[in-house]
Amino acid sequence: MFIQTHMTKIKVDKEKCIGCGACVSICPASFEMFEGKAREKKTEVKKITCEKEAAESCPVNAISVK
Repeated sequence: MFIQTHMTKIKVDKEKCIGCGACVSICPASFEMFEGKAREKKTEVKKITCEKEAAESCPVNAISVK
């Protein structure tokens, strides 16, 4: 039996990011600050935990979770 595992991709658009840190506060397991901007700690996750909430909290919509 073949079971397909679906990975969710996380991406921070560094051009849009204003470095407010909301995503890091909400989801430190997946986001961190680097040189004044947010970045992904990992680009894919098997199970979404706090990533969508972090994306929704971004004031400039710099985070995509697909």
